[in-house]
Amino acid sequence: MTDSATKTDDFAARSIDLDGKVALVTGASRGIGKAIAFALAARGARVALNCNTGGSLAEQVRDEIRGLGGAAEYYAHNIADEDEVQKMRDEVIADFNQVDILVNNAGITRDKTFKKMTREMWDTVISVDLTGVFLVTKQFIDPMAERKWGRVVNIASVIGEIGNFGQTNYAAAKGGLIAFSKSLAREYARKGITVNTVAPGFIKTDMTEAVPEAGLKMVTDATPIGRLGLPNEVAAGVAFLASDAASYVTGHVLDINGGYSM
Repeated sequence: MTDSATKTDDFAARSIDLDGKVALVTGASRGIGKAIAFALAARGARVALNCNTGGSLAEQVRDEIRGLGGAAEYYAHNIADEDEVQKMRDEVIADFNQVDILVNNAGITRDKTFKKMTREMWDTVISVDLTGVFLVTKQFIDPMAERKWGRVVNIASVIGEIGNFGQTNYAAAKGGLIAFSKSLAREYARKGITVNTVAPGFIKTDMTEAVPEAGLKMVTDATPIGRLGLPNEVAAGVAFLASDAASYVTGHVLDINGGYSM
């Protein structure tokens, strides 16, 4: 005899409801980070917004989230500086008590061909895009493990998967981030924490607006969907991975690139 109620429950779509959760999003003052902050807040999460130099922009994001009925605060700290990360942790915990969802989004570029790339360009990108993720995650993941629930979502890039001319430093950092995430996922899987990576393709942000039109045309021509992605499309993937709906997904790389790389 079949229990129809149980069968229906088993196959019902799990909610992407983040009510009661606290999320920390690094690099949240603009672009993809801003969209992620809004997507998480829209699903009920209280959001801690990290920025480095974009304090006024982060303040605007905070105020907009509050204006929509959400809870948010911003913290201006350099994630590549261990002391600054510690200060950020203390401030976030004082305001929100804990962090359940960590989105490591902050990243920078210093593009040059390898022949012209300086050690400073290399070190600067690695310190923010890779070491910064280590420093921030180190502060928040073990308390998640103690509570037996946590989500870490790291924002990599299609460049970390396929490489790109003039971006050896950025590709190395983002490729390293993917490997970091897979290793961390294995270590924390039985502690109630999932660790996943989102690898966006070419997304319409301030960064891509600086790319010459001819360059953007080459990108869109090489993208099966035929356009740049939108920040909210990346944010939707992050919201899914941050939710209970993705409870059996860990160590995964979610490509959001319009088919640019398959």
